Amino acid sequence: MSAHRRKTSRRLPRRRRLGRTLLTAGCVLTVLAGGTAWYVYRDLSSSIGSSKALEGAEKSAHGDTNILLMGLDSRRDQNGEPLPDSILDKLHAGSSDIGGYNTNTLILLHVPGDGSRARAFSIPRDDYVELRGMPGRAPGAAAGKAKIKEAYGRAKALREEQLAGEGVVKDRRRLEREGREAGRKAEIETVRTFLGVPVDHFAELNLAGFHHLAEALGGVPVCLNKAVKDRYSGADFPAGPQTLNGQQSLAFVRQRHGLPGGDLDRTKRQQAFLAGATKKLNDAGTFTDPVKLIKLVDAAKQDVVTDAGWDLLSFVKQAKNLSGGKVQFTTLPVEGFARNHDGDINVVDDMKIKRLIAEQIGPKAPASPSAPGVAPSGPGASSAPSSPPPAPPSPGPSQPEKIDGGGVPCVD
Repeated sequence: MSAHRRKTSRRLPRRRRLGRTLLTAGCVLTVLAGGTAWYVYRDLSSSIGSSKALEGAEKSAHGDTNILLMGLDSRRDQNGEPLPDSILDKLHAGSSDIGGYNTNTLILLHVPGDGSRARAFSIPRDDYVELRGMPGRAPGAAAGKAKIKEAYGRAKALREEQLAGEGVVKDRRRLEREGREAGRKAEIETVRTFLGVPVDHFAELNLAGFHHLAEALGGVPVCLNKAVKDRYSGADFPAGPQTLNGQQSLAFVRQRHGLPGGDLDRTKRQQAFLAGATKKLNDAGTFTDPVKLIKLVDAAKQDVVTDAGWDLLSFVKQAKNLSGGKVQFTTLPVEGFARNHDGDINVVDDMKIKRLIAEQIGPKAPASPSAPGVAPSGPGASSAPSSPPPAPPSPGPSQPEKIDGGGVPCVD
């Protein structure tokens, strides 16, 4: 055999071995990627507190999904134990006895089944509404009016009183667990009745959750129209776009003193925080980076409770498509303000709220020929062109220049 043939014969096996090595490495990486996704899903499903508060509840049609996000103003963990003083100091939130179990953040996220733009509706926490789902009452029965944020805490207290009457007084964890389940059911049913739409899933986040989420993401981008400083929440931020750490994030979403709209402006802060968090999730490649995803899951395990029937892996994939400004935020309207035995309240028009929600996320009827913007047809129809809409007014010289938030909304 010639020297050339001997060299060629030795070269081919090496190429085949290299090909097999690359193929094997590719298979291993594929298996590892799939294994990581499965690990994350199994860890997420088994470790995040799962609730049965939505068992038997009505579901949305046409593949739509309504998710209720509930932020508890509680200084306690999922077992009812006070948060460590070191955490409370960072949160600038006072002692563990403050806040109770009010749901100071209530946002309904509507994800359409057709893939169109998602919508998020913020419910002001002091809206005065009929409470539903209270322990000891028939399903759906009204239980008097109160601020919508109070449904959770009131139901929790009632359930714990029932258990105490049954002799359960020493099992603190059972009292906390069953009390919170009653609170979730009541809050969800109150919101569902108020808005007139089903709630398919929910996520409950405690006060420390904003801190841990921001830390897991490596900071959350926000934008302020003007500098703020508030000793109550600890907010101290310059104007313009900026990235907040965990402690700053909590101050950002809690501030209401010193804001022109008070609580209503705080609602806009919460919306801006969620918009910034979803943008950071996508920009940081969290959904495609197993290490970052696992870090986020570890943070969620500390503070988040969801309904037991939620396929969280599917939602994680779906959530990737919600970032980058693809969610339209709306704060539900308030008719006025008043004061009664419950303190300062928001006066709301229940039927107006239901109509608004139905118009925004209900089934869309086909446009009729007489609908605005549709040219008439048939005998006698005018051929004159419709008048163009008036141009928006140009900003006056006294108006401040609009700040670019870099893809996140700028708020007060």
